[in-house]
Amino acid sequence: TEDEIVLFEREMKEFWTKLKSTYGTEQLNQTLALRDSCKESIKMLSEKWSKKLKEGDLMIDKIQEYSNEILQQSQRISENQEHLTEIKSNLNQEEEQKKDLTDSIQELKEELMKKKEIISSKNKAAKERVERLCKSKVLFEERLGLEIRRIHNEQLQFIFRHIDHKDPDKPYMFTLSINEQGDYEVTSCTPPLDCIAEFQLKVRETNNFSAFVANIRKAFTALSYK
Repeated sequence: TEDEIVLFEREMKEFWTKLKSTYGTEQLNQTLALRDSCKESIKMLSEKWSKKLKEGDLMIDKIQEYSNEILQQSQRISENQEHLTEIKSNLNQEEEQKKDLTDSIQELKEELMKKKEIISSKNKAAKERVERLCKSKVLFEERLGLEIRRIHNEQLQFIFRHIDHKDPDKPYMFTLSINEQGDYEVTSCTPPLDCIAEFQLKVRETNNFSAFVANIRKAFTALSYK
């Protein structure tokens, strides 16, 4: 260090002073040359180690800088891994939701197809029943003095005449349809009959439509005498 160098120079001067009083000029010059050589060696060594120390300090700073950068990168990697885990979890949830939605849509489609088949079957049965009723038109007209008309919404209107002996042309009528369950349903009756609900229930149980129409005509006839 510089303090050591100063101390060394001071000791050299003292040594030189003592030496001058003891030795001659030639010995003195040799000693001076040796001293200068020592000083130069010490200076070069000092500069070399000073440079080494500075390089060491720079290396330490560089290592510290690298350590900080590695730590920051590790933190970023950790954050990215957490974010990636969250994304994967969200994707898994979305896949599950997508699967559930697809399954629900498929179930709805199957349910809709079943309902369509049921409705189609019921509509077909209703139309076939209406057709059978229309084919019975001639029979009812001849035996019961009945007129059957097809009106809106696939309904049939039954019109009886020759019931009231005072007014043979007076119409007595009721309107019949096939409901969603495929059952007969009286939607209107003129004049109204108290027993119409009973007749409707009975024809649903027995499916004897001719008896159903005959019973309604009898009820209209009984009503005309009141």
